[in-house]
Amino acid sequence: MILVGDVVLSDDIKENFFVCDLEACKGACCVEGDSGAPLEDEETKILEDIYPLVKDYITAEGRAVIEAQGTWVIDADGDKVTPTLGANRECAYALYDERGILKCGIEQAYLAGKTSWKKPISCHLYPIRVTKYDQYDALNYNRWHICDPACQLGKSLQVPLYRFLKEALVRKYGEAWYAELVEDIEGSKKA
Repeated sequence: MILVGDVVLSDDIKENFFVCDLEACKGACCVEGDSGAPLEDEETKILEDIYPLVKDYITAEGRAVIEAQGTWVIDADGDKVTPTLGANRECAYALYDERGILKCGIEQAYLAGKTSWKKPISCHLYPIRVTKYDQYDALNYNRWHICDPACQLGKSLQVPLYRFLKEALVRKYGEAWYAELVEDIEGSKKA
């Protein structure tokens, strides 16, 4: 385990390689699973606020679901999540590009300069999942067969998971925290 501030990370995060390979997986993480993307409490308000800015970047079916259910929902486990187009279907905010790859409509609006919020942090951090406890966050690597191509690509490029997710980890915990993480991991490699 790695401890940085009040965050505990599994060793898998430093020991495994990972680079998303959208050509191979087609964005399957936006489809597969029991429910939509997990949301932090403050993200539900953000989704409500930015929906008018992102609705043109999602499908008509996604808009219909969001307008019927809301910009976020409570799943069967009682967690706040993005709505989906049905059981085991894609996130309502997702859209397919011309190559059949699922993209995040929220992120597309961000890239177009329509919003300053990129996407839910759970999506940005994937395949790391955060479990919140009273005194700390626990970060674990969520292994899933749909990401096998990402593991293979990461290994061939020699990109560790914590390096691949630098932007997301900095977004969540800050530059100083990330620098300490890298020092803890890479300093221990040198010893």
